[in-house]
Amino acid sequence: MKFRHSLLAKYLLIIIVALIIWPFVLPAYYIPSYFLNKDFPQRAQYMDTNKLKKMWHHEAAKLDGATPEQVNQKLHTVREQYPLAWMFWVDGTGKTKLILSEQKNIPAQWTLENSIEFMNQSDEDPITFVSFIGGKQSNGFMVFQIPPSVTKLPTLSIIDDKLLALYAFLVFGLFLFVSWLFFFKIRKRLIHLQTAMTETQENGIPEKIVINKKDEISELGKAFNHMIDELIKSRHHEQEEEALRKQLIANISHDLRTPLTAIRWHAYSLQKEPLSSKGKDSLHLIENKVDLLSHLLENLLSYTLLSAGKYTLQRKETDIIRFIRESMAGWYPVFEKEGFKIDVSLPEKALSWNIDPHWFMRILDNLYQNVIRHAKSGQYVGVRIVDYEGRTAILIEDKGPGLDVTTDKKGAGIGLSIVSLMLQEMQLGWNITSSPKGTAIYLYEK
Repeated sequence: MKFRHSLLAKYLLIIIVALIIWPFVLPAYYIPSYFLNKDFPQRAQYMDTNKLKKMWHHEAAKLDGATPEQVNQKLHTVREQYPLAWMFWVDGTGKTKLILSEQKNIPAQWTLENSIEFMNQSDEDPITFVSFIGGKQSNGFMVFQIPPSVTKLPTLSIIDDKLLALYAFLVFGLFLFVSWLFFFKIRKRLIHLQTAMTETQENGIPEKIVINKKDEISELGKAFNHMIDELIKSRHHEQEEEALRKQLIANISHDLRTPLTAIRWHAYSLQKEPLSSKGKDSLHLIENKVDLLSHLLENLLSYTLLSAGKYTLQRKETDIIRFIRESMAGWYPVFEKEGFKIDVSLPEKALSWNIDPHWFMRILDNLYQNVIRHAKSGQYVGVRIVDYEGRTAILIEDKGPGLDVTTDKKGAGIGLSIVSLMLQEMQLGWNITSSPKGTAIYLYEK
């Protein structure tokens, strides 16, 4: 970015313009008076007092040997040129000869005393030039006086100094207004950029902003737009990788089923053969691990389908009490075989929920399987209908060591992830409380 496009350059331009305008305060104050004051053309020639002083000394020097009449004539000539000036001259004896002045205290005979008195009593303290006639003291002297008011710059007396103060205030106020407008626009653009950064679209990514200037904020906007492009590319790559991962999981789950089926068939064939007790134990262990692996693969495939939105949901009104009884009837022999104490307490009154029966059966199966795998030491499973935070909820609890305990049977949590996704799709809520004394899972309608 070039410096001339930067915000610093723009604000420096504002300051430079203000500094250029400010020195014109006094000229703008006085110049109008030059045209409004009728006496100004006559008074202008009195402004340069040095020039007047040289003129007066020059005219006096030319009068060497002049007669009184010639001196009088010279003063009249100068008076015609400078009508606002006062003049008189005194001969070599100290006698005043010609007075062209409004001064009333000019002595007729000059002595040391009345000279001092004249100087002390002069009206308005005029600017005075004194020159010896012909440059010689014996010839006398001539005096040229200018009233102080004549040498001052004229002003607009109608409004006096208020115009100067008003003009200065306007210049300063204009500078403040332009500065405020400059920073207001910067703040507005920054707020727009902040809003663009915080508001996101449906894909969770902010929308790109329009850039139509060349300064630091625009450069920041370009960087923001570049970040959006990178986020979109990253999201696209992430979606491609996610799709590839799901497809890979689905393929692996499908491909592993064939060897597992073969292992299960061979294990079933071995059961008919005579085996030692140790062989029977190993065969039983193989069957359990195959069942566990099959269950894990089923969960993995289901999770992949759910994540991809390919698991069909068909909700309908279902009596959840009856549904739980049927589910527990199927799992009752399993819990009994594992030595669990089964506590089922369900009301006789029907309770209708809008669910997909197949999905909800899968949820209950995963939860019961979780109890068998992780809470076998507690030897207890309970299923009841309870009141949970003002809602009617299904409670599934055990007396195991809790979900935080690490065991060799603890998996990656895919089963509970499936439960969470299915409940979310069916608009049902759930909550888990776990401690070393057991785990309680609440299922309820939102």
